[in-house]
Amino acid sequence: MAHTKAQKATKGNRDSAAKRLGVKIYGGQAAEVGNVLVRQRGTPVRAGLNTKRGADDTIFAMKSGIVEFIKRRGKKYIRVNSIQ
Repeated sequence: MAHTKAQKATKGNRDSAAKRLGVKIYGGQAAEVGNVLVRQRGTPVRAGLNTKRGADDTIFAMKSGIVEFIKRRGKKYIRVNSIQ
């Protein structure tokens, strides 16, 4: 019989798995088409030039190039400057 006897330490001692959120490719680094740039909940970083936002707010590259973070009107954007 699998019982715990007189301990009560493990009941409710569970946690959810980490979701691995955050920036995946930083400013100045190269990105290929389809690379995930940022995984996030909500939109602290918005999609800029040559990027798109997925249904779960993930931002990914639409063109190959160098990643750049910029601020416009108090909002943070991520864009990919395409390589010609």
